[in-house]
Amino acid sequence: MDVFIKRPKKGERERVMTIKNLLVLVVLMRVLGVSVSQNLDLNFYKNRCPDAEAIVRRITDQYVSHQPSLAAALLRLHFHDCFVRGCDGSVLLKSPNKDAERDALPSLSLRGYQVVDAAKTALEKKCPGVVSCADVLALVARDAVLAINGPGWAVPLGRRDGRISRKSEVSLPSPFAGIAALKQNFSDKGLTSKDLVVLSAGHTIGISNCGLINRRIYNFTGKGDFDTSMKPSYVRELKRRCKPTDFTSSIEMDPGNVKTFDSNYFNVVAQRKGLFSSDSALLDDPETKSYIDTQVASAGSSFNEDFSESMVNLGFVEILTGNKGEIRKRCSSVNKDSSV
Repeated sequence: MDVFIKRPKKGERERVMTIKNLLVLVVLMRVLGVSVSQNLDLNFYKNRCPDAEAIVRRITDQYVSHQPSLAAALLRLHFHDCFVRGCDGSVLLKSPNKDAERDALPSLSLRGYQVVDAAKTALEKKCPGVVSCADVLALVARDAVLAINGPGWAVPLGRRDGRISRKSEVSLPSPFAGIAALKQNFSDKGLTSKDLVVLSAGHTIGISNCGLINRRIYNFTGKGDFDTSMKPSYVRELKRRCKPTDFTSSIEMDPGNVKTFDSNYFNVVAQRKGLFSSDSALLDDPETKSYIDTQVASAGSSFNEDFSESMVNLGFVEILTGNKGEIRKRCSSVNKDSSV
């Protein structure tokens, strides 16, 4: 079993995933039936493509080191993939008719496809027809977070690629949603309320735009008002950055801390500075609010471990294994003997 460590900054103490955490992960995988029913394995490519993870990490490092904002983009790309038809790489498919998942309105701002494509190209040269695009995307998401000194996690492998990608099927947790809808979205995918609040903290490195918060700060109920769940001083700050007709300027989701992957997101939400309604909504549920309060009080003592576990959970959503799906030669298109 590989042990993945958090890459330290200069002068920073190197942190590793402890043996205890790895044992918890192994137990979790056994509960999920990794080695039996779902056919995922930490060493899935050990014999047929032993350098697979090293190749993906090298390519990811090259891109993220030059453009750190890709870390958030790649994490989001993996999330979008898993929430539509499961973690099958379907978000990567292109359609000449512009009717694939990536053509849906919520997907138009997705970035990072070139990193996945570059990793896949390198893998095809080394071991053609072996590593799925779904697995490449899962690895790239992990390695992108590691590249900005975030936590690492073991990625069980063996997913296969889907052959279907439909714009009409894209239904994702909305940034405008309340807590009931968000919990239902996650429950529908076999994820828990804890996964919801933990994975929401990926917003710690997120960047959005003024268009997505315009109504929230200028006309929330249609009466020229703002969302009172937000701290008034924060609304004033947002209005200084986002004028009423500005729908394009960028806004950090974790103000002043967007380059650091840590638990500060929970401090922001607790201070009623969550950028989206979906961020603020986490305070409206006893379970998610309790988690936020705990992380704030403990300076995020368990966040890295929890995030790693929830990312593993996410990676199991509606996966294809065995003889289902295929191993694409190119991530943007199904194999020639397939049909979308």
